Amino acid sequence: MTNWFSPLFAAGSARVRLFAHLGREAARSPVVRQVFQEYERPNLHLAIEAVLAKSQAPSPIGLVERQTSATLSQIVHSTFGTSFPIGPVEYVDVSLGDGERIACVKRGLYLTADDAGRPIALLIASDGDSYPPKILVEVMANERAVAEQFLRRVTEAVQHGKAYRGRVFSLERNCYGEVEVKFHRLPAISREQIILPNELLERIERHSISFSRHAERLQKCGRHLKRGLLLHGPPGTGKTLCATYLATRLENRTVILLTGGGMGSIEAACHLARLLAPTTVILEDVDLIGAERENQTVGANALLFELLNQMDGLNEDCDVLFILTTNRPDVLEPALSARPGRIDQAIEIPLPGEPCRSRLIELYAEGLTLAIDDRSDFVRRLEGASAAFIKELLRKAAVLSAEEHDGPDIVVDYGCLDRALSELLVAGGSLTRTLLGAKISPKEPAAN
Repeated sequence: MTNWFSPLFAAGSARVRLFAHLGREAARSPVVRQVFQEYERPNLHLAIEAVLAKSQAPSPIGLVERQTSATLSQIVHSTFGTSFPIGPVEYVDVSLGDGERIACVKRGLYLTADDAGRPIALLIASDGDSYPPKILVEVMANERAVAEQFLRRVTEAVQHGKAYRGRVFSLERNCYGEVEVKFHRLPAISREQIILPNELLERIERHSISFSRHAERLQKCGRHLKRGLLLHGPPGTGKTLCATYLATRLENRTVILLTGGGMGSIEAACHLARLLAPTTVILEDVDLIGAERENQTVGANALLFELLNQMDGLNEDCDVLFILTTNRPDVLEPALSARPGRIDQAIEIPLPGEPCRSRLIELYAEGLTLAIDDRSDFVRRLEGASAAFIKELLRKAAVLSAEEHDGPDIVVDYGCLDRALSELLVAGGSLTRTLLGAKISPKEPAAN
């Protein structure tokens, strides 16, 4: 006599629903599977929704896992005690930045059909065989070719990268070794804020902004679109600011941010850059993964090799711009010269000359009342100062003025600038000068 309370026959059993959908052939129906990285979850969710929308599939069925992880084979051949009762669908709430969030199915069974009306079962669950955990997607149909074709449609939709396309994000590894995506909003930076010699800035823009503007025409003429730009120079000269400016000016592109300490995320970044092209990948402080071999860790060696390998692995017609910044080009030169073609243009961002120092004072004095009749003498005294040093100098001078004078306006005169300069150069010591990237002498005489 049949035990109608057995999970194998209960209406709440995933096994019964699967057999009812696929028929008796479910016991022998082939299963095709693919594993996705956790950071691909929102793209996978949107891909499945897009594919299933055409077949008007019902909502997913929730599964309750007991002794074992859910797979379609386990569900079909489940026995008493290892069945998968139907339960609530589990979701993962994923942030897409700017307050936007998406609830992605973590574990669920879809009973649907392809365009020809042939029954298909699709399972999304956790892959119990991998660590860190990955996402398992399985498709079952009465014919293997049907299952393969359906899974291929899902994979192609994932590769469109709808959830990440056109956004700005960084990749980091958490304490479990999983790659996580964090979204960012880049600050608005105008061209006037990039204080460089005009011909130098034009050269940088030509290799990035102008190139992207004419990418389609250049590709038709057989020019490769993949390119690398290395911005190098002393600390505090504005390499990161320049890279951020380029990212904001390059329209309709996905921007991926990495730092030299982004251990292990280079492969994932290049994978996404390929899928989401046109893409800009900004890798800051690349010297942190490119130190000389005798000073490297094993991980740093592997990462530099991986970076060059991944850059080399991209197709020439893939519109990906790599922008690398470094304070130590000498560290990178041996590796880059041994693998030519990865970086097309290396541009030095130097310490500001006299005209640029004057423009920097004007820029960072915005909002202040600068009570200086002739600033040329003071500008000359700042020879060897970085942009970061001049920015901090004006900030400190503003604080000194605010302490001495009341009123709505902050007036910065020679005296405030002299005292601020003395604090940075003398009281701050050599460490402060190093932190601000300044090579200015602390023995300059005070202004009259």
